[in-house]
Amino acid sequence: MIVDVHTHLWEQPEQWGEQTVQRLAAMRQEQPITVTSWAFDQAMSPVDVAIILGFESQHLDTAISSQQIADYVARRPNQYLGFAGIDPLLPGWNDRLTEAMELGLVGVTLSPAAQACHPTHTQAMKLYERCEKQGIPLLIHPGTHMSHSSIMAFSQPYLFDEVGRSFPELRLVLAQVGHPWLDETLVLLSKHPHFYADLSDISAKPWPLYNLLVKAMQWQVTDHLLLGSDFPFCTPQQAIFNIYSANNHVKGTSLPTIPRQILSRIIEQDALACLGLSHKITQPVAQLTADDHTEDNHQDDV
Repeated sequence: MIVDVHTHLWEQPEQWGEQTVQRLAAMRQEQPITVTSWAFDQAMSPVDVAIILGFESQHLDTAISSQQIADYVARRPNQYLGFAGIDPLLPGWNDRLTEAMELGLVGVTLSPAAQACHPTHTQAMKLYERCEKQGIPLLIHPGTHMSHSSIMAFSQPYLFDEVGRSFPELRLVLAQVGHPWLDETLVLLSKHPHFYADLSDISAKPWPLYNLLVKAMQWQVTDHLLLGSDFPFCTPQQAIFNIYSANNHVKGTSLPTIPRQILSRIIEQDALACLGLSHKITQPVAQLTADDHTEDNHQDDV
């Protein structure tokens, strides 16, 4: 099964707040920052399941609502799953999480840096406690680069060590491998059995990706790495191609290479099982094998 655990979809750029819109515009340069559902569907054709992330931040005036994510998921319920954006510093977050679960969303997106919320803030710890009890996985979005107001200190992966120790059954994904603190993230993955990291963003950076994968082999945590495209900034097809191409930069050198079977396992990792969500998708679309992802087949869909 191929699962993209990190995708975004929104109706209007303004939903991200003024500061973030400026950053998005700079990152996408000439490309539009409004993404259509049709473009999303086309981009997700290589994967069996895609997780669409909601987002909420009072600090950055950002709101990609649970209702909006639920509407996207309803279009293809056998391929899409939704995570609710929850800001634990906003009053009523507990009720909003209940409403999101009633809408059919299955996880939570949290971004301490973008929400100006220390990862072990009392309200955040209450959120982790509820998620652990109810089997709700969390994805931690770095948010460090979303605006000049983001608090980078709150995004450092080591801060989640206390979370892992306090809630050992909590399923948690550190998006973008906790960029820029990649080594810290790998240590966390080696320590906490239910912690994972997605390769969004880092998969678009060939040399950092190669070094990360080599270190992940050395730390024996490649089974804790998940496919994530960060669509619309990258497509899953391009992310898969980049992962399979990780060894290209060291051909003809004495540097170590990553065995293809490890690359295949990362791409085909059953992320739903890792996150306790296998029961949420009952009729997955046709799976693709590693042989379907050759260089000739990798063209951007968007």
